[in-house]
Amino acid sequence: MKKYSSIKQEAYQANMQLPALGLVLFTFGNVSVVDRSEAVFAIKPSGVPYEQLTPDKMVIVDYDGKVVEGDLRPSSDTKTHGVLYQHWENIGSVVHTHSTYATSWAQSGIDIPIFGTTHADHNTMDIPCAPPMSDEMIRGDYEYQTGFQIMDCFKERGLSYEEMEMVLVGNHAPFTWGKTADKAVYNSGVLEQVAKMALFTLQINSEAPRLKDALIRKHYERKHGDGAYYGQ
Repeated sequence: MKKYSSIKQEAYQANMQLPALGLVLFTFGNVSVVDRSEAVFAIKPSGVPYEQLTPDKMVIVDYDGKVVEGDLRPSSDTKTHGVLYQHWENIGSVVHTHSTYATSWAQSGIDIPIFGTTHADHNTMDIPCAPPMSDEMIRGDYEYQTGFQIMDCFKERGLSYEEMEMVLVGNHAPFTWGKTADKAVYNSGVLEQVAKMALFTLQINSEAPRLKDALIRKHYERKHGDGAYYGQ
């Protein structure tokens, strides 16, 4: 078995879930999977249509984005993934899409309010939208700075990346992550659905109230923590 075949296979399967879930159009997205023991990750090659992907086409890079194995160029977002892996040691996979509803909220520069129990099943707070990047950061190493744009938002708001596994990057699009590729992709799907429902909620009632704290706690605790009883 080749050295990186496991993370290549996992990254391939995770990337193929994006079009299957309706989270990408053309090549608008990427998933990476990290190998902490080797300090490398596998990521989708840049600009390659999903129907042409294979596990062997996944590119292996180090945390600085340098290619370790592979003949294709890695995703243009590679350095963003690398920054998150370098600084957030308990994540195993990162997903980036331009899914319609989550991206629309990101372009609006607005947090997604916690309106209902579907949101509360996964988070106890609004989904954050990181402020637009400064001109200085844009002129620098853009994709590298995007990682800091995300982390700075979490630091300024006192958020834990292990509790809030998703973010909207202002003027850009969503990123999600998780301990496994399946969880990171799941979070991307959840984010898109919550973004869609929040938009419809505001269209139906522009003054819709946030979910009551008691319901937020109840629904989150049903699925998380020592007293969880949802599922098998």
